[in-house]
Amino acid sequence: KKKTKGTNHFYNSEISEATFFKSSSMAAITDFLPSEYGYVVLVLVFYCFLNLWMGAQVGRARKRYNVPYPTLYAIESENKDAKLFNCVQRGHQNSLEMMPMYFILMILGGMKHPCFCAGLGLLYNVTRFFYFKGYSTGDPMKRLTIGKYGFLGLLGLMICTISFGVSLIRG
Repeated sequence: KKKTKGTNHFYNSEISEATFFKSSSMAAITDFLPSEYGYVVLVLVFYCFLNLWMGAQVGRARKRYNVPYPTLYAIESENKDAKLFNCVQRGHQNSLEMMPMYFILMILGGMKHPCFCAGLGLLYNVTRFFYFKGYSTGDPMKRLTIGKYGFLGLLGLMICTISFGVSLIRG
């Protein structure tokens, strides 16, 4: 029995609706994005791995400094290593706090400037690693040695995203 679907000329009666919509929406997405957008995707996945690694470091610090779950931060009056643990935890927590802004700037800005955003994102990822490593020493100021340059990456991503927004408005 042959199906018909209104005036949709792309409808093929030999494939199911679910397959049709899945394949056509995927084609629409890849047709919309620049081919270099894959770099943006890879840089974001790299950040996910970095974030998982930071989370594992917090887990190791919990064992080392005897801070059980679900305690978010150690209390100095109860744990002599509270500052050391809290610095590791804070380095990861700050990265989690920044992640939504970073991801949205990468995703949107990368639609117009994929290579530039991928480069800025890579800069941000590398500086985030050093931010975390510096913070994890127990001296919060060491997070800024290289980590402070991550804000240059974010600023660049903001400019790229503004450029994308302006281009949408102008048509």
